[in-house]
Amino acid sequence: MDADSFRDAVVTATQTELDRLGSSKRLVAVTGADLSPETVLERAAASEAAAAETFWALADASEGDAAETFETLAETECDHYDRVVDDLGEDVDADAGAVHEFLREQGDAVSRAGATVGRGLVADRTLAQFVGFFVNDADEARADLFRDLRRDTEDDTDEAVALLASLCETEADWERAEAAATAAVDAVYEEYVAALNEMGVDAKSVC
Repeated sequence: MDADSFRDAVVTATQTELDRLGSSKRLVAVTGADLSPETVLERAAASEAAAAETFWALADASEGDAAETFETLAETECDHYDRVVDDLGEDVDADAGAVHEFLREQGDAVSRAGATVGRGLVADRTLAQFVGFFVNDADEARADLFRDLRRDTEDDTDEAVALLASLCETEADWERAEAAATAAVDAVYEEYVAALNEMGVDAKSVC
């Protein structure tokens, strides 16, 4: 495995989970079925705040290129938080959720970068649902905001893959990174299923 094939390998390994996390039920789970613009913005801001805190923590726990990469990701997430709360009009507390708890549990740079790729793949699909929500709400300004955030997240995922390219020296390193990436997706998926089950919604169908 190498950097060029890593993302595709993770997507292939988690295709079912990613497909379901990319469905419209993702917003139902994230908002607790309160599909108002204010709640969507609030939940987005809480997630961005948690991501910033997580990546600052990973930067502090890392060295060299890894620390620099995680600092860059943290700065991006801080900017995302600021942009969302500027639109919302109020500050929002961070809500870590399963993926950020998982990221903070990783004990080495390879696993942290791998898990960051998994988180990015999920975030891309979640942000796509935010874009779609505001398109359907005829709010192109907010749809454009989340398009910007989605592009930034794609770039950040690329940065995590590039970091892996500099860190992984053996096939075992790549396998450890892939295991962390797939486990990050699994952590989000399990949280997603639990949230929907509490509302009596079937997570297995995609819409």
